[in-house]
Amino acid sequence: MNPPIKWAPNRMPAGDEGKLAIMSLPNVAKARFFHSGFPQYAPTPLDDLAGMAKYLGLEGLYVKNEAHRFGLNAFKVLGGSFAMARYIAQAMGRDVSEMTYDYLTSAVFREAFGQATFFTATDGNHGRGVAWAANKLGQKAVVHMPKGSSQSRFDNIVKEGAEVTIEEVNYDDCVRMAAREAAATRHGVVIQDTAWEGYEEIPSWIMQGYGTMASESADQLRQLGVNRPSHIFVQAGVGSLAGAVVGYFTNLFPADPPKFIVMEAQAADCLYRGALAGDGSPRTVDGDLQTIMAGLACGEPNVIAWEILRSHVSAFVSCPDWVSARGMRMLGVPVKGDPTIISGESGAVGMGLLAALMETDTYRDLREYLGLDRFSQVLMFSTEGNTDPLKFRKVLWDGEYATV
Repeated sequence: MNPPIKWAPNRMPAGDEGKLAIMSLPNVAKARFFHSGFPQYAPTPLDDLAGMAKYLGLEGLYVKNEAHRFGLNAFKVLGGSFAMARYIAQAMGRDVSEMTYDYLTSAVFREAFGQATFFTATDGNHGRGVAWAANKLGQKAVVHMPKGSSQSRFDNIVKEGAEVTIEEVNYDDCVRMAAREAAATRHGVVIQDTAWEGYEEIPSWIMQGYGTMASESADQLRQLGVNRPSHIFVQAGVGSLAGAVVGYFTNLFPADPPKFIVMEAQAADCLYRGALAGDGSPRTVDGDLQTIMAGLACGEPNVIAWEILRSHVSAFVSCPDWVSARGMRMLGVPVKGDPTIISGESGAVGMGLLAALMETDTYRDLREYLGLDRFSQVLMFSTEGNTDPLKFRKVLWDGEYATV
């Protein structure tokens, strides 16, 4: 018998509303302008799953497909690259709008700035994005991965010219390791999307970088005739992506924001535990954090994102691995007429959760609490493609984590 999905309604006191300004529309516009300067840039598709929407009893279902982002198979590069640009701009006493791709790759820039070394911890996607951006911009990258990281993700980071290790500790300990090494390195900088006391500026820049994805999706929805989604499902590890998406859409629709549903891997559900406690204070999860959703295996929340989430999220959901596996199969073998979406373990959890809510009455209480029905227009994010081919085959070919 599969473990059940757990959820908590958001009854917490509101957080620091000032944190919403991080994801203001002008801040996100700067990030999108920066990304658009890369030769590899193009908006990723927003796939319209009309057939799946009809099957599930919804008016519309739209999936932002990040498998196409910069050829890197995941959205994470958006955050790391923009944070690097903002760090460089600040170090040079200039505005980030001046940090165009052409300038950052020029001999004039190299003469004026030189090189920094960007340290980070990752399960794979974030580190690959940081390594790729550092490589493109002539900078250095050092990447630490937690125990159990997949060889294919390790190899992809190495290909970008970074110094990479797999450590015998969990993700959160890798973050601390990267911070220590950066502090001891001349021109060393931590580029991490989790925040702690004394380290909040760079994580806020990373969140702004993620705003490019949210901004693109809002424009693409309007092109499909959907002015405003009624529900947004977004996954969370430390919560930076969730905080970015929730912050951006709350700023975009201040009078009538969508309902936000934040999903976590059950092995690392720190945000859910905070919501369950209900006092507004974040919680942490220790241990090995074993889950197929490697990108969500983070036990310590971003304290900046937490302030946004506890003010604006409708429900926090703790998802066992079978939820993600079901989502991978549903997106990869779609309803006739819908596009095929190759979505990895951390990318497909939204599809699996939505199906669990709509196909049976097992989770009727959550479905009714959220008001999901035939009038709902749902947006979700497939944050990665097939980034771990061996695991992907086990799930889709061999039926690993079957729904029983």
